[in-house]
Amino acid sequence: MKRITIDPITRLEGHGKIEIFLDDEGDVKNVYFQVPELRGFEKFCEGRPVEELPAIVSKICGVCPGCHHMGSGKAVDAVFGVQPPPTARKLRELFYMAHFVHSHIAHFYALAAPDFVVGPQAPKSERNILGVINKVGVEIGTEVIKQRRLAQEIQALLGGHQTFVVMNIPGGVRRGLSEQERDDIVEKSNGFIKFAQFSLKIFEDVVLGNKQYVDIILNGPYSLCLHSMGLVDANNKVNFYDGKVRVVDTEGKELCKYSPAEYRDFVAERVEPWSYLKFPYLKKIGWKGFVDGQDSGVYHATPLSRLNASDGMATPLAQQEYERMYTILGGKPVHATLAMHWARLIELLYAAEHCLELALDADITGKELRTPLNKIVGEGVGIVEAQRGTLTHHYWTDAKGIVTKVNIIVGTTNNHAAITMSIKKAAQGLIKKGITVTDGILNMVEMAFRAYDPCFSCATHSLPGEMPMILEIRDVKGELLQRITRN
Repeated sequence: MKRITIDPITRLEGHGKIEIFLDDEGDVKNVYFQVPELRGFEKFCEGRPVEELPAIVSKICGVCPGCHHMGSGKAVDAVFGVQPPPTARKLRELFYMAHFVHSHIAHFYALAAPDFVVGPQAPKSERNILGVINKVGVEIGTEVIKQRRLAQEIQALLGGHQTFVVMNIPGGVRRGLSEQERDDIVEKSNGFIKFAQFSLKIFEDVVLGNKQYVDIILNGPYSLCLHSMGLVDANNKVNFYDGKVRVVDTEGKELCKYSPAEYRDFVAERVEPWSYLKFPYLKKIGWKGFVDGQDSGVYHATPLSRLNASDGMATPLAQQEYERMYTILGGKPVHATLAMHWARLIELLYAAEHCLELALDADITGKELRTPLNKIVGEGVGIVEAQRGTLTHHYWTDAKGIVTKVNIIVGTTNNHAAITMSIKKAAQGLIKKGITVTDGILNMVEMAFRAYDPCFSCATHSLPGEMPMILEIRDVKGELLQRITRN
């Protein structure tokens, strides 16, 4: 049996590797997606005052610190049994829209675009952000950097820092917004909307305008028929910050809809010995293994899943693009993995529009920033949509508010089983008897996980009893001289 290893996998946050095993005929027998790192934030949050956690968990990841800060802030509010006043809530959501803008721009242009703009089988040295700029021009590349910077400036203003966020306190936020600062955000938000529309035009011209790419999206080995999860508002429209989690089945029919405190009634987690990353599944269906279809307990929690699980977008321009995508792709739900990139750009437009709506809201410059605390409930759950999927923070404390237990299910954890299945399906579709396995083909295997915008720094929380270590010593030619293991 031949073994092909992709290590490290590229253009993601964190570390991972793919092990592909071929049978004697040269066909793919099995594929293992392994996450060989442990973060352990759930454990070393224990023993801390719960109000410290929003600042601590923002350091889980440098790409999505705002997601953890917001999910944690909502969980802390629940521990103290409070809801922030309207101004504080809207300030949090304003920060969060800017966070989505910067992250979705980063993923599309730096992580995903090399596969489409440069080409999936282009030389490795060109499949990067510099290769994209070389194709689209320095002027566009400069605009990408500028728009991300402006979104980061909003986060730094409201959050205290764009990465090490200290915005949320129990029941509210640390600071308000002046009229001058609000006017600046309005100007930036208008720019975000134009840039999001421009990005959708690039997708239309470069991807949808290329029959080969469209064929890869619709007919290539990049589809899974799974249930879809996403946070929705009272009208079942996509919402990143608040609402209920809705899950629809493979045909688009609602399976369940639950509030944050109810998540354990609907989602369970399992572990496998070959990964530090857990595998959530729908509890009422049960774990049926790594299989897709209506009877599977596996689900997606991605930008595309959020659109599948909703009845539309809550802003007008994004709604137009939402309707256009489903019309072109044949209706809801869509199960084409690579369509996640299209959905992500529609979300970028929604985040930009909603950023403007919030900046223009009369409450946004209000002075009431915090609800007074008078009790400790002792348990709280906060759920938001991270860019990578539904994010859950669940905290337990003692009577003094000291953390006794933490459970975190991040977007990439929700998608772990789906990512594993997507990689295997791509490998089996691309690697066949008689085909020479090139670097380009292996990159196309990686495209299966890259569509999920995975963050393995966030996601690794399972420790299967031990921490094995493998040390490999190689010579200057890369030949293995010695392997030392600790099991």
